[in-house]
Amino acid sequence: MSKNLTSRAQDYSKWYNELVVKADLAENSAVRGCMVIKPYGYAIWEKMQAELDRMFKETGHQNAYFPLFVPKSLFEAEEKNAEGFAKECAVVTHYRLQTDPDNEGKLRVDPQAKLEEELVVRPTSEAIIWNTYKGWIQSYRDLPILVNQWANVVRWEMRTRLFLRTAEFLWQEGHTAHATKEEAIAETVQMNNVYANFVENFMAIPVIQGVKTESERFAGAEETYCIEALMQDGKALQAGTSHFLGQNFAEAFDVKFTNKEGKQDYVWATSWGVSTRLMGALIMTHSDDKGLVLPPNLAPYQVVIVPIYKNEDQFDSISKVAEEIIGDLKERNISVKFDKRDTLRPGAKFAQHELQGVPLRIAIGPKDLEDNTVEVARRDTFTKETVILDRINVVIEDLLEEIQESLYNKALEFRNTHITKVDDFEEFKKVLENKTGFISAHWDGTAETEQRIKELTKATIRCIPLEGEKEAGKCVFTGNPSTQRVLFAKAY
Repeated sequence: MSKNLTSRAQDYSKWYNELVVKADLAENSAVRGCMVIKPYGYAIWEKMQAELDRMFKETGHQNAYFPLFVPKSLFEAEEKNAEGFAKECAVVTHYRLQTDPDNEGKLRVDPQAKLEEELVVRPTSEAIIWNTYKGWIQSYRDLPILVNQWANVVRWEMRTRLFLRTAEFLWQEGHTAHATKEEAIAETVQMNNVYANFVENFMAIPVIQGVKTESERFAGAEETYCIEALMQDGKALQAGTSHFLGQNFAEAFDVKFTNKEGKQDYVWATSWGVSTRLMGALIMTHSDDKGLVLPPNLAPYQVVIVPIYKNEDQFDSISKVAEEIIGDLKERNISVKFDKRDTLRPGAKFAQHELQGVPLRIAIGPKDLEDNTVEVARRDTFTKETVILDRINVVIEDLLEEIQESLYNKALEFRNTHITKVDDFEEFKKVLENKTGFISAHWDGTAETEQRIKELTKATIRCIPLEGEKEAGKCVFTGNPSTQRVLFAKAY
């Protein structure tokens, strides 16, 4: 298969799809709408997972695991949540197959093996978890419960795209229980901050923190906090959400506790999650027409060493130097791969590592050995420099830090230059179609106006920014009074 990608300018969607497959991140599976995450793509997800897991545990959370299947009666208990996810649910109705007597060699569902109660394959786990918490909580002494689970969920999407929207995806979902409203809100805000910190400092993607409008909230939540990122094509992507659930789930599952005053009260709840959708955000924020561009923090290996030689003696001499470099870099917690495959020429290796976004490449040839130098190439800028062997450790360490910071700053500059203040609806439509990005505009606070703008332009309110300007103004669509600008955009 040719490694050349369709250019982003020519067809951004096609570029993305090709990149995911050609960079060996993921591919479509035999199951419609589901993906196979390949080892290289999964290695990136594992790095995300490890860092998030560390951050969760640092804030006092513990991991647990809950069932994949949710009895339909439990799923229905919280009405808004059930209604919000109903159209995306996969449902198990039978528990056995049998040989089909009318079609030899084929199987059919055994009609005698119908479940007494249908099981929903979890689209999210609030129902099964809150039913469980009922047995865990009696007193304020049992609170707070700070639990997270790493899991797969199923939402039966009709239109899918690798990582961004698949019928099954991987994620983490935190579910916490608290004695007071204030504590639950503080938890919701804290976890949104954790997500923002992770995405900005680890993934090098700038985000805007905000809250969702009522119509965009998580089903069953009283408030949804979010982080919103902007992709290179000017579309927004919701990178994470944290929900204040109030007492809705506690009331639905009758989860009460005895407070310090000896009175019975319903528990206060939160839930929060990010998913493999972050892989899509990573690709679309940093990558280019040559392939993936990875922030060093997320690269499965941060440095690749490619030997250039004509005979075994040269290879042996280069390998000796390479192994010394690898040992020194590993002591600095820098991950390195020595690409000594003899099935590819150096140029083909360079192209593959560029496609897969390895941040730094070291090339060593016979002339380099004579000069006691190596050639170091950056993936993000394609610049090369000759480095004295004695300084390679310090140079590599500094360059990796510089690349991480540079990728963030580049994305931040793009984001900041693509936030446009608009006060006129004609201008709103013009900016949306031509410049794209976030539009900062006044909104009258009604769901009707929000829906009408969406129908006319396909733009949604991405968030009401937490650091938004409190200013009197007029709604960009109706001209009615408004107290704050919100961010509109077309989104994934």
